[in-house]
Amino acid sequence: MPKLKNSSPDCMNILFLANHFNTGGISSYLLTLTKGFVDVGHNVYVLSGGGSLVEKFESSGGKHFNFGFRVKSDADLRVYFSLPHLQRFKELKIDIIHSNTRATQIMGERYSRSLGVSHVSTCHGFFKKRIVRLIFPCWGKRVVAISGPVQKHLFDDFHVNPDKISLIPNGIDLSEFVIPSQAAREEIRRRYNVSGSPVVGIIARLSDVKGHADLIRAFQDVVVKFSDARLLIVGEGPEEENLRRLVDGLHLSKRVEFFKITNQTADVLPLFDVFVMPSLQEGLGLSVLEAQAMGLPVVASRVGGLPDIIEDHRTGILVDPQNPKALAEAICAVLSNPAQSWDMGRAARMFVEKKYSSGRMVRSTLQMYESVIG
Repeated sequence: MPKLKNSSPDCMNILFLANHFNTGGISSYLLTLTKGFVDVGHNVYVLSGGGSLVEKFESSGGKHFNFGFRVKSDADLRVYFSLPHLQRFKELKIDIIHSNTRATQIMGERYSRSLGVSHVSTCHGFFKKRIVRLIFPCWGKRVVAISGPVQKHLFDDFHVNPDKISLIPNGIDLSEFVIPSQAAREEIRRRYNVSGSPVVGIIARLSDVKGHADLIRAFQDVVVKFSDARLLIVGEGPEEENLRRLVDGLHLSKRVEFFKITNQTADVLPLFDVFVMPSLQEGLGLSVLEAQAMGLPVVASRVGGLPDIIEDHRTGILVDPQNPKALAEAICAVLSNPAQSWDMGRAARMFVEKKYSSGRMVRSTLQMYESVIG
């Protein structure tokens, strides 16, 4: 049984619930909150199916528990009938439970009732309007919306009481995203064998909603103007085989490379001259904020929460979704104007510092916890 790191009267014992703890937006969100909470004296635990970021989470001061299986959906009966570690969390005197996916919302409600502890959740994107979500909402006493469009989605599609919704945008730990010198950047690019080439990049799960296929089709037009351009696709997911076939079919295999997802995106972002997020749907766009924090110009779809974090033609360029032609034009515009693109990247960094710092997210989340517990 781990001992509490802090037992002062103001200390909270916070339990996060997540499907897994692999690289992705939710894991990044929980890591940022954990570091911020621990820094101000709270104890943080997470219950998940495990993953590659568990060690990083624990090095940030948290404690991980594995519930012994991988949750894939709310249809998994183990979500409804499994209450692992219940006695352990009673002994740890958890003050608040914070779930982060539909499956863990259900688990959170069950833990909340069994432990007599308040449950809150975060909505990281957009849910399909399934009847079970309307009958068993499981949002908890409060639900965090990570962007204005997600807030509207909760109200319009699931009829969540506006008083239960807290709008708290994702924040970035800027200490992890330090813009490298030109010499350091060139060294990284030489290591990946892309030195001297214009590099277009994306870091995202390989799923159809992220729009990778549109980016690959757009890249056809990019290489007409920039014959030595490279496209780096960083991520894993169910669409990988289809995307590789598309690359081969368009005869782009010498220009497009796939990389496995990285645990530290700040190590990869210096490779890119422009970061692209051609999503069909996006709650906010944490990877876009990370790219902006590294001073990169961004081209993204005008969907979901992306217009909240991109001021068109000032901190990035917005295009209509599923429009490879417009996407290619925007990418070429960035690559054709290095000085203007540098200014765009600097403006994006300043914007993230002002509006999307981790400190702001941590403070707002703690205030929400306190209001719920109080």
